[in-house]
Amino acid sequence: MSLDEELVRSLPKVVLHDHLDGGLRTATIVELADRIGYQELPTSDPDELARWFARAAHGGGLVQYLEGFRHTVAVMQDADSLNRVAQECVHDFADDGVVYAEVRFAPELHTERGLDLDSVVEAVADGFATAAAERGITAYLLLSAMRQGDRSMQTAETAVRWRDRGVAGFDIAGPEKGFPPTQHLPAFQLVQRANFHSTIHAGEAFGLPSIWEALQWCGAERLGHGVRVVDDIERRPDGTVALGRLAAYVRDRRVPLEMCPTSNVNTGVAPSIAAHPIGLLHDLRFRVTVNTDNRLMSDTTMTGEMMALATAFGYELNDLEWFTVNAMKSAFAPFDERLALINGRIKPAYAAARARIALPG
Repeated sequence: MSLDEELVRSLPKVVLHDHLDGGLRTATIVELADRIGYQELPTSDPDELARWFARAAHGGGLVQYLEGFRHTVAVMQDADSLNRVAQECVHDFADDGVVYAEVRFAPELHTERGLDLDSVVEAVADGFATAAAERGITAYLLLSAMRQGDRSMQTAETAVRWRDRGVAGFDIAGPEKGFPPTQHLPAFQLVQRANFHSTIHAGEAFGLPSIWEALQWCGAERLGHGVRVVDDIERRPDGTVALGRLAAYVRDRRVPLEMCPTSNVNTGVAPSIAAHPIGLLHDLRFRVTVNTDNRLMSDTTMTGEMMALATAFGYELNDLEWFTVNAMKSAFAPFDERLALINGRIKPAYAAARARIALPG
């Protein structure tokens, strides 16, 4: 049966890959820009601004897709703005049925008006904690370092300092090509020595070497996107497939793939949702998770992502539950928190949804 959008929105969801500066409300951007005197927005009309972001995202390449971040980051340079954006992020997730979220951002991008890294993290963490308590969801931060920059060690140290105050892990983001994960190896070693968590943007715009370095040199526990792992999967004429050694390792070790289908279509990684490798990776039972990446730029939500996959691949409740449990198993929250959400909220909600569907109409 086809899934109903209202039903899907009501189901509990888990997000592991979402960028804080990629999910602002356009009305908030306009208000913050006016307050700080930022005059470079393409328009001050929130609806038209939303359309502008969507057009930029659909340019077919990562460069065009990233253009919008210049504007969102510009209005996130003081504690009040960061706190507001953080609270609205959590509220928007809660409205979409999300019960657990890990949201990443690069503190180094928010220091242009005098904030230091700790002040940036404090403003966002406080906003998350306030809104999460109000809405009854769990929300953590991941601190990203920009891979083309030189502040990964500082960011890793900051992440470890804030590990018990709302930060769940460390990440690197930015252009993959020319900036391999091993350029930031000391930062990842620091995180490992502290028994802390890391995920790495790898296998999105660049291929297998990026994935290999992320896992085998830097010790990443999850792959941000990881879609290019399919480059190590041979599809034979008879319909069977053969996994190369890296792809087999990723599957055998249950390395979570933080997949963002709509974003990948926007940036040209996949030509369409129906042609996205998530279908093959789901069928081969990789540890696939579904994520939004940048809700503003890609004009998406978790409900939207799941509905798009259901339409493209015929997925039903069992598949959506599988994606959700995969994500919750792969979260950086402590084990008891993960188990409580799986057994206390996710599985009961899906069981209730199946029971409602089974009732005679």
